[in-house]
Formats: sequence, structure tokens, C-alpha cells
Amino acid sequence: MEYSKMFLLNLGMLIAVAYCANVFYKYVLSKASTAVKYASSVLFIILCGWISSAFGFNFNEEVIFDLRFVPLIIAILVYPHASVLVLIGVLTGLVRFTLGFNEASIAGFINMSILGVLGAGLNYWMRHSSYRLIIKASIVIGIVNIANVINIAIFGVIPPAHYFEHIVPYTLPLGIVLSYLFALMLRDFQMDQRRNHQITQANRLLSRQRDELQQAKLILEERAKQLMMASKYKSEFMATMSHELRTPLNSIINLAQIINEQGKEMDEESLKQYSGIIHASGQDLLQLINDILDLSKVEAGKMEIVMEPVNVLELGQVMMVNFEITARNKGLIFQLETSEDCPAQMNSDPQRIQQILRNLLSNAFKFTHEGSVILSIHKRRLMESALEGEWVVFSVKDTGIGISQEKQHYIFEAFQQADGSISRKYGGTGLGLSISRDLARLMGGFIRLDSAEGEGSTFALYLPLYTSESPPLEESGRKQGYRKRRRQLHGS
Repeated sequence: MEYSKMFLLNLGMLIAVAYCANVFYKYVLSKASTAVKYASSVLFIILCGWISSAFGFNFNEEVIFDLRFVPLIIAILVYPHASVLVLIGVLTGLVRFTLGFNEASIAGFINMSILGVLGAGLNYWMRHSSYRLIIKASIVIGIVNIANVINIAIFGVIPPAHYFEHIVPYTLPLGIVLSYLFALMLRDFQMDQRRNHQITQANRLLSRQRDELQQAKLILEERAKQLMMASKYKSEFMATMSHELRTPLNSIINLAQIINEQGKEMDEESLKQYSGIIHASGQDLLQLINDILDLSKVEAGKMEIVMEPVNVLELGQVMMVNFEITARNKGLIFQLETSEDCPAQMNSDPQRIQQILRNLLSNAFKFTHEGSVILSIHKRRLMESALEGEWVVFSVKDTGIGISQEKQHYIFEAFQQADGSISRKYGGTGLGLSISRDLARLMGGFIRLDSAEGEGSTFALYLPLYTSESPPLEESGRKQGYRKRRRQLHGS
């Protein structure tokens, strides 16, 4: 009867310690590293063995009967490394010496060390056995309890005959039953902890998915707004485009019809005037079609850039010739300014540079009613990290209507305009700046804008003075560099 009370007391203490350990793990070690949790669990198993001895049944002044082997059984069922079982067995045997150093404590140390080695072997067998867990646990519990009885009989201080006759009939069945009972309780603790962990992980996953869905919703809403705006701008663009297309076409058709019907009756001056209008309308129509084609080429990555030596000063003179009459007709001052350090030559695409400058100058004259338009060419060194180096700057400054700060980022986008009424009042599709920006990027440069509403605008085209792909001056070398550059653009 005393053994029953002792073993039940041991079991109660183990259950209490296991519960405390579960609480400690949940609220203290939940965020600790895996290594810390693993080491803590090993120390907990050894602590349970010591508590079993501390609250064991004192057979006499030296001998203590307890369930110190039960935590080792649990370790055999739980741990994936067999070597840990040997360590637990040896350390559990060592802590027995804290309750007294005598012949019985030495026997207890030997007993737990042997059980640790046995547990390592059983652990290895469990991990390689195909039996169900309940069967493997029953076999382990039976073998460890029987081995404990045999070790005590061999190494203990109690005579074997007395031990087998008066003690084993009580302690062995009780040890097996209570070991099994504690294993089931600890298994339940473990399953509950695993369920809590799974619930926590599921909550974290759901929370993360909710945040991702919320973020995706915001992105979709933003994209929907962008699509709506793009649709709006494209609708406005198509309306403007239809107007721009009809205007020169109507002029060409109507005047051609008049000439066809009344050509014999018209004088030479009228015919010359009508043919001039037809020619101008055709030029406008051709320019509009070229702008649309250039935009589609840039968006498709098919725009061709020919890098070759460019006479910088000659570009300025060409622009002066092209816009001199426009300036005179509008009564505006048109000047070309070049700095002393302006380079005479650079490597770029002269045709595309002229196209950009024509766009910038056309806009400057279109939106300037009085004052001046100044084209300046100079060299500038930038110290910005991404733009560090020497640049040739073509700057177009006017005293026109200017652009407000909040609308400046719109004017370089295709299908978008700072003010929809601009195209109706001044004409044009608004594609020139978008094409100019893309052409500048393809040549390794960029365009900067400095403007204020009612105070004029300054558009500055920056092109690199030196490029990493400067073609040779020979014709064959220039063609080779052209083909190389063209392949890069097609693959962009």
C-alpha cells in the first residue's frame, strides 16, 4: 500500500511539473529559438527525474523507490536523437547524488545510465519501426520497467530474493500502469500544445492573407482608376485626333474639288494660293501621321537610333533657318546662343536631335504671343550620382503662357494634356513632347522643364557628350555601330 501511495504521489508531482512546464513554455519560451526550447526540454526531463527521487518512498535511510525512469520513457517517445537519451539517463543518475552519496545512490546512477543506453537503442528502433505509436509506446514502457527491476536486483542494496518476493509484485505493475497513464497525459498535453500552435499559425496565415488581400484590393482599385483615366485620356486623344485629321483632309478635299470644278475659270494667283494651302495641309497631315508612327515605334521598342558624329553648331544654324520665318511672321525675337566651351562635335543621332528641337521650338512659337524664343547650346557637367559626367544641353526658352507646377508632369505623357482646351485653341495632338522624351532616353539623355504659369517655359534637352558606344568615323565602322545599337533597341 505504501508503494501505491508513493507512486501516486510521484505521478501527481510529475503531472504538476508537466503542467507548470507547459505554462512556462507557452508564455515564456514561445518566442525563444529552437535550440533554447530543445535544451529547456532536456533540463525539464532531468528535473522531473530529480523531483521523483525527492518525493520518493524511503525504504530505509539509503534506498528510495520512485518513478524517476518515467521521464526517461517520455523522452524515448518524444526525442528524435538517440544520443540525447544517454545524456538524460546519465544526468538523471547524477542528480540522485544530491539526495545523499551512498551505496544506494551509486546503484541508482548505474541503473539510470544503463536505462539511458537502453533508451537510446529503443529510440532508434522506434524511428525505424512500422508499428503504430500505441504499440511502440507499450513495448517501450514494458521493456524499461522490466529493465529497471532487473538493474535494481543486480546493482541494488536490497537482497534479490526479498526484492522479487516482497517489492516487485507491487512496484512493477504500478510502474507500468502509472508510466502508461503519465505518457497518455503528457501526450494529451502535447497534442493540446500542437493544436494551439496550429491555431496560432493558422491565425497568422489568415492575418497575412487578409493583409495581402487588402493590399491587392488597393492595387486593383488603383489600377482601375488608372485604366479609367487612361480610357478618358485616350477618348480625349481620339476626339482631338479626329479633329486634327479632318481639318487638313477637308482642306485638301474641298480645295481640290474647287480646282477640279472651276480650274479653267480661276486665275493663276488663285490656283497658286489654293495649291499652297493644299500643300501646307498635306504637310500637316504627314507630320501628324509621322508623330503617331513614331509613338507606336517607341512603345513597341522598334525606334531606330543611328549614333554618328554630329556637328553641334550646325544643328543650331539649321534650327535658325527653319524657324526664322515663323519668328518674323509672329513678330518674335529668335536668337541662337552658344557658349565658348560648347563642343564642336558629339556622337549622337542628328535626325532625332533635330526632331526633338523642332518639337520644342514649334511649341515655343505656338504658345508665345510676344517677347522672344531663345535657343542656347552649351556644355554642362552634372555631379548627380546617376547623371555624373559632361552633357551637351540644347535649351529652348520662351516668354509664352507657361505651365503650372501641378500640370507639368502630365504634358510628357502620351494621350494626356495639361489642358484639353489647349489642343482646340492652338491645334496639335500633344504627342510631340511624349515622343521627344522617349527619343531623348533612347539617345542616353533626358529633358528637363522649368516653367511657371504666365512666365514662360524653358525646355532643356540633355545629351551625353561622350557615349560608351562611340562609332568610328569610317563609314564601315559607322554601319557596324548602327547595327549594334539597332539590335539593342529591338531587344529592349
